[in-house]
Amino acid sequence: MVTKRTKTYSAKPSEQNPMWQVIDASGRPLGRLAVEVSRILQGKHKPTYTRHIITGDFVVVVNASHVSATGKKLEQKVYYRHSGYHGGLKTTLMHEMLEKHPERVIRQAVKGMLPKTILGRHMLQRLKVYGGPDHPHEAQVRGAMKQQQRKQPDLSTLVVEGSEG
Repeated sequence: MVTKRTKTYSAKPSEQNPMWQVIDASGRPLGRLAVEVSRILQGKHKPTYTRHIITGDFVVVVNASHVSATGKKLEQKVYYRHSGYHGGLKTTLMHEMLEKHPERVIRQAVKGMLPKTILGRHMLQRLKVYGGPDHPHEAQVRGAMKQQQRKQPDLSTLVVEGSEG
């Protein structure tokens, strides 16, 4: 008796073809936006997800300054940074950070949801965040869209045999 062996698929780095995705952050809660972005960066939205290889896409987040926060987080959430010297702890409230550096708020939220490994740091490099609606990655986004359209066949021209109509 011959038995069939099923092999588990494992993605290879040479097979990966990352796409570019643009996400508008205006009016979206920070945490829910960060979850969506981290899933795309890790590649968990694809059936070829493999945890030891970056299978994710590039993500461009626009309108970062218009992200929303629930509850009293704008007045109560504190961001910390340290200069490395004694007494060098600096604190910044969320509303101040959104006014001065809105891209840092989203980057830090996404960073907390990615793996704390070298792979996670490489995933974070694929994240591009901009405070306004404009970004310099139009060519990559358009190129990815054209490439995706080439892969999908045009089903409107198919004629089914035996159908009258």
